[in-house]
Formats: sequence, structure tokens, C-alpha cells
Amino acid sequence: MRAVLRYVNHTIRHAPEGGVTAELFCVTYGCGESSGPQSDPNDAQDWALRHTGHTGHDLFRREYTDHARVTRAEETPAR
Repeated sequence: MRAVLRYVNHTIRHAPEGGVTAELFCVTYGCGESSGPQSDPNDAQDWALRHTGHTGHDLFRREYTDHARVTRAEETPAR
């Protein structure tokens, strides 16, 4: 028995149907608070602005996650 291997190009792209999640983390020493995962990035940013107003903390780490789909690249038909 003999195996035949064929390498196929693939692409990876953002899958809009999966949405985007944003979360901001206060990195002021000893704070540890976060916005929690938000499906609307503006909600996470609004949380950070309120947090700064209440605490004076002004440094945050932002994390954005999305979904990606891998698809086989279209092959060019032989002529």
C-alpha cells in the first residue's frame, strides 16, 4: 500500500458571524478589576472611563478576541 500526500493551501479570515469580544483590565498595582467580556467594545471602553473617574487608575490592558474560519484556497483549474 502506498500513501499519496497532497499539500493544499488554506486561508484564515475573520468570521463575522462569531462576533468580537472586548475586555479591559485595570493594571494599576493591586487593583485587578476588569470590564468583563463585552460583545460591544464600546461597553468595555465605557467601563474603563468610569473606572478612571472613580479611582484615578489610568492604565489598562485591552484584549480583543474574534472567531476565524479556515478554508481551502481555491485551486486554479488546469487549462
